[in-house]
Amino acid sequence: MRCPCRKKSETLSYEECCGPLHAGTMAASTAEALMRSRYAAFAMKDAAYLLATWHPSTRPARIDFTPGQEWLLLRIVAASTVGDKATVEFIARSRVGNATGALHEVSRFVREGGRWLYVDGDLK
Repeated sequence: MRCPCRKKSETLSYEECCGPLHAGTMAASTAEALMRSRYAAFAMKDAAYLLATWHPSTRPARIDFTPGQEWLLLRIVAASTVGDKATVEFIARSRVGNATGALHEVSRFVREGGRWLYVDGDLK
């Protein structure tokens, strides 16, 4: 199966890409890798992974998925890292029924104890 974080033209499988991160056998080496794995977790409705990779200072008590939402495409617009802080700008396209939408966000990440965590983001 192609990894949800990749374009349809890319052949990288879930087992080669986000699978090891979701299974906890590997940690994201960059904030962009964490962003991709979190997108894949949203696509697969993996609330446990999303909560585990969310910084404790901003982590919600639970994740509420939109019923019937299908994530269609992730596009990384820009990524930048300075020391243990990073930002990733992305556009994620989704569909609920016949309605399509896009989430455009600049996400902030921090690395603590060698592990990248999502902090928060600004919608564009």
